[in-house]
Amino acid sequence: MLPDNVLFEGGAGETIRRKLLHECDLHTLLRLPTGLFYAQGVKANVLFFDKKPASETPWTKKLWIFDLRTNKHFTLKTSSMKREDLDEFVTLYNPANRHERKATWSAENPEGRWRVYEYDELMARDKASLDIFWLKEDSLADSDNLPPPDVIAQEIVDDLEAALEQFRLIASDLNGAEAEV
Repeated sequence: MLPDNVLFEGGAGETIRRKLLHECDLHTLLRLPTGLFYAQGVKANVLFFDKKPASETPWTKKLWIFDLRTNKHFTLKTSSMKREDLDEFVTLYNPANRHERKATWSAENPEGRWRVYEYDELMARDKASLDIFWLKEDSLADSDNLPPPDVIAQEIVDDLEAALEQFRLIASDLNGAEAEV
């Protein structure tokens, strides 16, 4: 499980993504709703991959992405995520034969949450970014469909608390580094 920034940051993040795509069969990415497994406001992802032996050719051929984030509003207290919210993903994941997967996204169905990307497409992206999204957030496209104000307010609070927690960790690390000197 990874926070979003690992999917797109440059430097070491890019090196790790390129290595993962080449040395492992990275076959599935599940984009999770905000704040489920990390601090509130932090967007997380689950990567599914198989480690493979060394090879001159990349092991990853296709990366399937399921977007369980866009236009989904879960909260830990009032609208928590339930097991059945993962049913569509579990069905589409098709562990019995993942080579027979079928995308739900297409030009005819732009709301499909299950989409495939070829290895060459991934490597051609800036910094081999895996921060891929294609669904349009309804609240951004149509202000009449905004979530209720209490949901928006809670999301802002969650984002601010997550940022504050990150700053606390940085401050703690800095204080620890100064103590070691």
